[in-house]
Amino acid sequence: MKRTHLPLNALRVFDAAARHLSFTRAADELAVTPAAVGQQIRALEDVLGVVLFRRTSKGLELTPEAAAGLDPLREGFLRFEESVAAMQAGQASDRYTIATPREFYAEWLAPRLARFQTGMPGIQYILAPDEHADFTEANLDLAVRLVDGPGDLEGVQLAPALRVTVAAPEHRDAWIDWPGMPLPEGLNPCIKAGSPGQALASALAGMGRTILPLALAEAALASGRLTALSEPEPSTRAYWLLAPPPQWRSKKVRALVGFLSS
Repeated sequence: MKRTHLPLNALRVFDAAARHLSFTRAADELAVTPAAVGQQIRALEDVLGVVLFRRTSKGLELTPEAAAGLDPLREGFLRFEESVAAMQAGQASDRYTIATPREFYAEWLAPRLARFQTGMPGIQYILAPDEHADFTEANLDLAVRLVDGPGDLEGVQLAPALRVTVAAPEHRDAWIDWPGMPLPEGLNPCIKAGSPGQALASALAGMGRTILPLALAEAALASGRLTALSEPEPSTRAYWLLAPPPQWRSKKVRALVGFLSS
């Protein structure tokens, strides 16, 4: 069924004018001019084909036709507000579903989420088991990925695009390789890891040296679990916080994005 186009803005102006019985006070409430209120009322009267207000010696009065429609109109606005609240509640403001690499979560993200949680009592995090989970299928709010840019998604880079060669203080003189961070030509790895997390765990175990994103290695470097064997150097890839535009615009996502990128 085709719905009738409703002049919602003019109806909102009518509601304000009816409550105040004054175009001037309605204009103050709506932050417009009295002339703009009068224009909206006249346009609404033209659309409806009825007179809504009469000017008398006592001031502005509602016509019987206007009075008859006022209560249902206000009930309708209340239902609009309930509808908006229901839609917002569908993405609970205290629950975040996040996909993130396990190693980056442990070394970088978890401590920061804990600090964010301190200022937001009752907040809940749901961690997706697959860091590459589909946003729609997994109902994700956000994802952290090691990529060279946001692509078609909205995103913010969480840390500088830097890499560093690291090893445990007591380590074998061997190399650990992993996809996405290939070793310089001529170096033969003793371990071919499948992910940066496996490379990190191998390095921490003293099995050799590897090249890692600086953001992933920072905590271990600061604690002395790893030693830097080179100065940080530019990398093409970095950890990005990503989401499709609709999620990115939501109030709760903006709050967490602002905290993590500050």
